[in-house]
Amino acid sequence: MDSVSALNVFVQAADTLSFTAAGRQLGISSSAVGKAIARLEHRLGVRLFHRSTRAVSLTPEGRLFLERCRRILGEIEAAELELSQSREDPRGVLRVSLPLVGMLLMPTLSAFMQKWPSITLDLDFTDRLTDVIEEGFDAVIRTGEVSDSRLMTRKLGEFRYRLVGAPAYFAEHATPQAPSDLAAHRCLRHRYPSTGKLEDWPLRDAAGSDMSSIPATAVSTVIEPLIEMAKSGLGIACLPDFAVRTAIAEGAVVTVLDKFVDHGGTFRILWPTSRHISPKLRLFVDFVAENLFAEGSR
Repeated sequence: MDSVSALNVFVQAADTLSFTAAGRQLGISSSAVGKAIARLEHRLGVRLFHRSTRAVSLTPEGRLFLERCRRILGEIEAAELELSQSREDPRGVLRVSLPLVGMLLMPTLSAFMQKWPSITLDLDFTDRLTDVIEEGFDAVIRTGEVSDSRLMTRKLGEFRYRLVGAPAYFAEHATPQAPSDLAAHRCLRHRYPSTGKLEDWPLRDAAGSDMSSIPATAVSTVIEPLIEMAKSGLGIACLPDFAVRTAIAEGAVVTVLDKFVDHGGTFRILWPTSRHISPKLRLFVDFVAENLFAEGSR
């Protein structure tokens, strides 16, 4: 088991390229990581890492050994999981990072918790760029494309933006017929908390030019208040369709300028490539993929 522990230390260090980050993941000091790597190198008779005062990197021998170690650790974990699966009761903690719009995903997450009560969800809501491996998350849900080769990914669904306002608001202020009309309207804007910048509304005017200068009557770093303000007749908000589907169906808000909206997005769930996917994580990935964009989940 000492050998298995050493392999695990090596894989964590190779994934993070940081003895400090690896130690944080494993709950040990960076010096303990360094000593474990040194003992492993001595036993193997090869150098696994290039070390400098600023960074570490894998040697060619280290890269070759890493692939072997991943397979070995994967087989060990798979054997353990096969035994635990026989209980048919996956349990434990799942650390999941979600965007700040994640509160709108809570119906799906609540349904998962009701179905699998032995799995504890540890949820972190943030829009900052998260290092899944270094920060120890089992999975993250984000929008956009994936550029980290260390991560596996599964598409959860697509969404589009909608401009919405209450019928009473448009009865008083008239309905905009073109994006340029928004200059005379009360617009409810979202501000990115990580950068402080206002989110652009993905609109084009009739001539095809970008429409990025939209007035701001109210600003929020989360979108739930924008939904409520729009429903209360305080102005027009630009929101993802899944966030306002219920309000539209109930007639609390109506959409405008649909033909001028030219952007959407994709929700994805990501998890570390090097980690054998556990039953609890597999259940979570499958459940969210099947239910997040299902009509009955909201």
